[in-house]
This record gives sequence, C-alpha cells and structure tokens, in this order.
Amino acid sequence: MKVAIAGAGAVGRSIARELIRADHEVMLLERQLAHVDPSSVPEASWVHADACELTSLEAAQLERYDVVIAATGDDKVNLVLSLLAKTEFGTRRVVARVNDPRNEWLFDPSWGIDVAVSTPRILASLVEEAVSVGDLVRLMTFRQGQANLVEITLPANTGLAGKAVRKLRLPRDAALVTILRGGRVIVPEADEPLEGGDELLFVASVEVEDELRAAVGV
Repeated sequence: MKVAIAGAGAVGRSIARELIRADHEVMLLERQLAHVDPSSVPEASWVHADACELTSLEAAQLERYDVVIAATGDDKVNLVLSLLAKTEFGTRRVVARVNDPRNEWLFDPSWGIDVAVSTPRILASLVEEAVSVGDLVRLMTFRQGQANLVEITLPANTGLAGKAVRKLRLPRDAALVTILRGGRVIVPEADEPLEGGDELLFVASVEVEDELRAAVGV
C-alpha cells in the first residue's frame, strides 16, 4: 500500500517507520526545510512541500497514494490537506491528527476525513479500559461515529466461561474481531472457548452497543 504522510516531525516519522516495517511504501511531505532529514527515515521518499498548496501536492503525485495521513502539528493544515486529498486527488482513505481537542468536531467527512485521531481521547480510553471490567469501552471511532472499536473485559465469574464463541448472539451490526488473553492475541474461531478475564474487541455501530452489552452479559 502507498501512504503519504504530511508532517515529518516526531509523530510523522514514527508513523512512517511503523508503516515501512509493515512493508508499505511511504512518502513524507514536510514544509519546513529544517525538518527534512532523509537520514532519519531513509526508506521513505521525502518531499519538501507545502501540504496546503495544490500545485505542491500535484508535483508530489498525491493521486498515486492509497492513504493520506495528515499528521502535522497544525489542525488547520490537517483539515485543508484532508479536503484536498479527498476532493482533488480521490484518496481512498484519509486519516487526520487532531492536535487541539476543541477542534475535534471539525474533523468529519465534510472535510474529507475518514478517521480522526485525537491523542487525548485515545489516552482517556486506554485509562478507562485499564480499570473497567464488565463494561463496554470505546477505544476508537470509525467513520465519524458510525462505528466504534469497543472493548469488553469479561468478569472472572462470567457466565460465558467455557462457552464457545459461536454461542454469542451478537446483534447484526457488531463483529468480534479478536480476543486478548494474557499475552495472547486469539483469532475468534467458532469453537474457541471464552474465559473470565478475556478482553473482547468488537467493531460495532453505535446503535447496537446496548444490544452488544446484553449479548455479552454485562
């Protein structure tokens, strides 16, 4: 997959390294010449360009990229780039970093954004997840609230202990994507037995979250 990342600061470079380790092709766009440092991520393509300038994006051939990540430290830049990527270059998936939580309401499909990532929200979710057993915790939002990645930790005395995954009667718009058990990541096959303490990760629409709680017995 081809991924273009705007913003080659610490965040952008870290994202680039992770994607390169996963065998993706990465281009880093950076407006400040002082931050253009190909030696820091030598496997990436580096472009000195203003991510808000249409001509600069055309010169970088942004249309060749499957995903655009707006990872600069300026929310205004991230919004403009996201809109240009989606409307002018037809980018299939646009991910944008939210720097100021007060601006989070702007980061929606009207600006071409498929996924908005707010660090404060993620950190709060992770803290909540660490202390919440037997409740549904939202970890990440997809499609601006139409679906969420949610986690439910089964209590030690759960009535589901020993029952197979296929016994879960999940609502229509919910899917179990993985089970975390100790240090293991388990693919939820139909015959996999559930245990107390299992962390179940689902993708579910907001409308069925109450049904999901009921299905898991929390």
